[in-house]
Amino acid sequence: MEDQSEFCFPQLINISCRKPTSHWSEGVLFTVLLSIICIFTVVLNLLVIISISHFRQLHTPTNLLLLSLALSDFLVGFLVWPGEIYMRTSCWTLGDVLCFLYNCMTFIIMSASVGNMVLISADRYVAICDPLHYNTKVTVRRVQLCVCLCWCSSFLYCCIILNDQLAHPGRSFSCYGECVIGINYYAGVVDIVVNFLLPLSIIITLYMRVFVVAVSQARAMSSHVTAVQVQLSVTVRAKKSEVKAARTLGVLVLVFLVCFCPYYIVTLAGGHKIITSFAKYVLYLFDFNSCLNPLIYALFYPWFRRAVRQIVTLHILQPGSWGDNII
Repeated sequence: MEDQSEFCFPQLINISCRKPTSHWSEGVLFTVLLSIICIFTVVLNLLVIISISHFRQLHTPTNLLLLSLALSDFLVGFLVWPGEIYMRTSCWTLGDVLCFLYNCMTFIIMSASVGNMVLISADRYVAICDPLHYNTKVTVRRVQLCVCLCWCSSFLYCCIILNDQLAHPGRSFSCYGECVIGINYYAGVVDIVVNFLLPLSIIITLYMRVFVVAVSQARAMSSHVTAVQVQLSVTVRAKKSEVKAARTLGVLVLVFLVCFCPYYIVTLAGGHKIITSFAKYVLYLFDFNSCLNPLIYALFYPWFRRAVRQIVTLHILQPGSWGDNII
């Protein structure tokens, strides 16, 4: 006879899930590690949000896209990571409705992150490949509109893909005490195309074009500097800054793809229900990207380090600090 203490709901042994089990030391250490990542994700992305929101110098179209990405990363640390830790250490006892809301929020954040990466790639494409018209094509107002459309479309897309769970919460669960994302075959195919293959193709195509043009511009700038160094010094510095920004954001996109692709590769190989332990670790890798992004900013953006110094020392509380020169 099976030990009833092993089940999430001992009174429902035949339909109850088993409690998550692992070696005590391994389970505790891994949970502590996930908790540390969760805290770092929240704190670091909150610093990015405060920096870009507070300082007027940072209110540029590119930084607004980084702000939107930081918001999605912050929500990963604030909502997704705690949910993952909770489900790793205990049974889901919060009900089918909250499970659906959690899965829906996870899906929205994931879709918004992908959309933000596509927008960042498009921004760099215009900045490098059409620099003369960048300021007229890419304005703060247009970027704000694109960001709003990105989040709204992510919400609508979630409602469409998870419409079966919306109508019948909990129907895809194999037992009581679990909380998984369950979508039908056709919705899974649409999700792979819309949320993986299509954005992946766009991002790779745009950045291949960006780096081809950036290399040619770098060679052209070298020859121009040699020929007419004084006359073109300002233009050269501007172009170099755009190329450097493209290189930095290229690192950001590359890290995103490294963390993002395995999730959908496992989905393609193992079905559309995220239940295997390996798939869980791949999902952790995708979520871990939200902690890596602000670290990339800290490594490559001096303005972020200066802004963090202003925040930590509480200098931003002084009147007029929003106008400080940090670039």
